[in-house]
Amino acid sequence: MRKMKIYLETTLFNRYFEPERDNYGDVRKLFAEIATGAFQSYSSAYVLEELSNTPDDVKRENMLELFAHSDINILDKSSEIEVLAEAYVAHGVITRPHYLDRLHLACASVNELDAIISLNFTHINRPKTKELTEPVNKLFGYRKIYIGSPMEVITNE
Repeated sequence: MRKMKIYLETTLFNRYFEPERDNYGDVRKLFAEIATGAFQSYSSAYVLEELSNTPDDVKRENMLELFAHSDINILDKSSEIEVLAEAYVAHGVITRPHYLDRLHLACASVNELDAIISLNFTHINRPKTKELTEPVNKLFGYRKIYIGSPMEVITNE
């Protein structure tokens, strides 16, 4: 059976180290399932950039270590991603100030992943973004990408 190709957005690395926050256990379970090979997991140079800019030194080092020790393929930046990210702004998917959020979505789309997994319910994992991403992707020759949360992809027993 083909493994789902998932893009891990920045919020997952943050939440992994925030036991007091909602969805902490689900994020931990997602990373545990990644370690068992349940998914083909990807992230990007954009995520690494965000993690590297975390002001809290201890949290930054913890997140970068989690990234380095997880079975995650790193996707590079590209002009193709930048073009699609700009199209998201032009078509009202994500506003211009949320630069990295639209780059994450575009990176997952350009690299033909199955899903972007995010706990960013303000800009990425929200109804408007889910509704408008597909037609923009189609316009630019990309397929639909599923936008979801860890709770939607982890094994529930």
